[in-house]
Amino acid sequence: MGAAELAGRIADMHLGRMNGRGLVAEFRRALALVPLCEGGLWSVDAEGVRWLLAFTGEEALSRFAASRGIDAGAEVPYMSVYGARLLEVAVPAMGVPAGVAVDVAGPWPALLPPVVGIVPEAVAVAA
Repeated sequence: MGAAELAGRIADMHLGRMNGRGLVAEFRRALALVPLCEGGLWSVDAEGVRWLLAFTGEEALSRFAASRGIDAGAEVPYMSVYGARLLEVAVPAMGVPAGVAVDVAGPWPALLPPVVGIVPEAVAVAA
């Protein structure tokens, strides 16, 4: 599944046509764009959780960059990564409670929090 299809699945979840568990499964199979920042994956910390940022396409990434004051013509470096790799490898490598935030500057954002069933049990936090 490509990133564009993932964007449609996220919209479906917001519209009540897909449950969260289905979205996690779709995210695992999809390629997402992950922006790079200072030699690593771009992330933000909020209320004790580090959120890795992922986007469903260049347009969504550009919206985020613009929301951060980055000029429209400026290039934001990124890599394409399967969602499963983000959840199974990148999240545990953070060393702190971490999840994935998808399309955070768009109309249909999605948060994949650090809980059992989304991230590996060893790095999940209690509900």
